[in-house]
Amino acid sequence: MFVAYLGPKGSFTHHVALESFEDGELRPYDSITEVMKAYESAQVEYAVIPVENSIEGSVHETIDYLFHQARFQAIAEVVYPIKQQLLAVKQDQSIEVIYSHPQALAQGKAYVQEHFPQARLEMSTSTSYAARYVSQHPELPIAAIAPLEAKDEYGLEVVARNIQEMDQNYTRFWILGQRPFKGSHSLKKVSCKNSLAITLPSNIAGSLCQALSTFASRELNLTKIESRPLKTALGEYFFIIDVVDADESLFASAYQELESLGASIKTLGHYSVYVLNNNEMENV
Repeated sequence: MFVAYLGPKGSFTHHVALESFEDGELRPYDSITEVMKAYESAQVEYAVIPVENSIEGSVHETIDYLFHQARFQAIAEVVYPIKQQLLAVKQDQSIEVIYSHPQALAQGKAYVQEHFPQARLEMSTSTSYAARYVSQHPELPIAAIAPLEAKDEYGLEVVARNIQEMDQNYTRFWILGQRPFKGSHSLKKVSCKNSLAITLPSNIAGSLCQALSTFASRELNLTKIESRPLKTALGEYFFIIDVVDADESLFASAYQELESLGASIKTLGHYSVYVLNNNEMENV
């Protein structure tokens, strides 16, 4: 069983894949889009992709590909705690450039501005790619923001621990697959979700209010609503909606009512939500 993840080794996505697939053969890819394309082309049976961070919000590369191009859905979600470390070849070296994934750079930006205001921030395709790059260039005054596991993977030192802006920092990861996800011994199920991408009629006033009322009238709990550009014209959007622990018959009737209102609906996933067994987070 092959499982694609955003690599290289030492990334948060890598560790979610390790926790989720105890017997899987993990295959790293250089970008989120490449991970999804590997699954789409049947190079792997499952894929793990980040979808949203509690500090920085949605991972747009994931959401946009799933909406505009993909014909597959999420089959499970894993909510994973994120602790960002500042890593370098030596603890006491000067730091002029800090590399990481855009989400990690944003999560650690406040710390960097306070302690390394002169450092330039540079984006990389993943946190572990940044850590590997730093390890390959010990002569340069550079550092990476990456998981603690990347320290041992690439022989780096911790300059500063847990530099993320908030202690309660979590990322939602979606699992893609054709077969059901059974979970692993290190995960526990905490809820179920439906994720929809909804495009509303542009010529009807109050269409968003009407769409949301289909859920409110049935007392269905929405945990997320977010707009993203349709990429057709300025001011045109689709809406991402997450419905948690919905009664199936009530959800089905809400879905039908949305269609009767002229909404175009794409299901991004119907899935169980998991957290680590040692994590106290219950309501996600």
